[in-house]
Amino acid sequence: MLQGCTSNAGKSYLASALCRILADEGLRVAPFKAQNMSNNAGVTPAGLEMGRAQLVQARAARVVPDVRMNPVLLKPEADTRSQVVLLGQANAELTNMPWRERKPQMWPHVQGALHSLMDEFDVVVIEGAGSPAEVNLRASDIVNMRVAREAQAAVLLAADIDRGGAFAHLLGTWHCLIPEERALLKGFILNRFRGDASLLAPAPQWLQEQTGIPTVGVVPWLDIPLPEEDGVAVESAAGASQKAEGFVAVARLPRLSNLDEFAPLGDLVRWVAHPHELVGARAVILPGSKSTAADLAWLRSSGLAGGIARLADQGVPVLGVCGGLQMLGTRITDPHGVEGGGEVAGLGLLNVETEFAPEKTTRLTRLSDTETGFALEGYEIHHGQTRTGLGVQELAPGLLWRQGNVRGTYLHGLLENPAYLERFLKWADLPAPAHLDSLDARLDAIAARVKASLDWEYVRGLI
Repeated sequence: MLQGCTSNAGKSYLASALCRILADEGLRVAPFKAQNMSNNAGVTPAGLEMGRAQLVQARAARVVPDVRMNPVLLKPEADTRSQVVLLGQANAELTNMPWRERKPQMWPHVQGALHSLMDEFDVVVIEGAGSPAEVNLRASDIVNMRVAREAQAAVLLAADIDRGGAFAHLLGTWHCLIPEERALLKGFILNRFRGDASLLAPAPQWLQEQTGIPTVGVVPWLDIPLPEEDGVAVESAAGASQKAEGFVAVARLPRLSNLDEFAPLGDLVRWVAHPHELVGARAVILPGSKSTAADLAWLRSSGLAGGIARLADQGVPVLGVCGGLQMLGTRITDPHGVEGGGEVAGLGLLNVETEFAPEKTTRLTRLSDTETGFALEGYEIHHGQTRTGLGVQELAPGLLWRQGNVRGTYLHGLLENPAYLERFLKWADLPAPAHLDSLDARLDAIAARVKASLDWEYVRGLI
């Protein structure tokens, strides 16, 4: 099991590496994360939802994604509300239940999924969430040390050394664990290290003297991207592109979802939250949202809505994906209270109307785009059912629309189709980004670097 001293310590990244390393040794490997909180979700071949990180880890392990690998997915809808997806399907009863009352209801499903994977696979690589040192959450824990105890897993604890204070984080976390939990902790990992590792001495030895636990790896900062689990990537990337012109502006919605699908744009992406940040944009993307009406209101209050409309009038390509498509339309109605009910006016840049249905569509999808002639692949996760109005071309039934330079789609992963990405950038008069290796090539490279950075004989002996 991989745990972290903090959120964003690199647990998902390291778990992906271990899945690929062990799969390459001929073992049948399954990833597992009991509970994920993220709006970066994807769809399994069975048409069920699970966290994007575990989909990537299943790819690393070279196995078919299965919702047992992420039995509980929490999709934030507001600061104090999340939709509960249980074993791949939205669960209204759990969603409406007070937070602390959910845990006893969810734990049997976590137990069942974990043990069934342990029965079927040679190795299960478990990922924790946040930090096991959050003692206020110990009584309701279903994702960190409770899972480790249930599986009797050997735990590796990672700290992001690039943040500073890594040895204090590791020692402090160890101090917060009870004896039964400490007994499972078998190694520390210093992650995202830049510089000369010899300068770390004598700190690792000092830490082992304090805790009895060895530092089993110093993993360097690896500039090899994987699809992100959550919005932390936007926090770190916001404002990273300082180009005055020649970029793709992606609206930094408060409840944006599936942000990883824009990774193929590379450094052409600029996340924007204010209208002045649109200056110089060659294209605009409205991404998916877990709270479409609320994010639409934010677009208006921030001034971005007006800025995007002005760019659309000037002929700048605008693309809306899922919730972004719905915002571009003329009206959104919610008769079944999926997002609280009511009706809101859209931006009116695409003459379509959307009504939220009580049932959610989740499926892998292939379509033929009549505009480009391309066969495209991706996935759908949406409640909306969208109707075409006058003046709009429906390029793929119920999935892809165009009105002049404004396009909208329900197909997540549209820009992960290389031919469509190239065409989109031509519309924007932008060059294609530097070559991005395939996901499998990146997983191979990450696995090789991580394995070389660990005391692999020691880590392998824990299995």
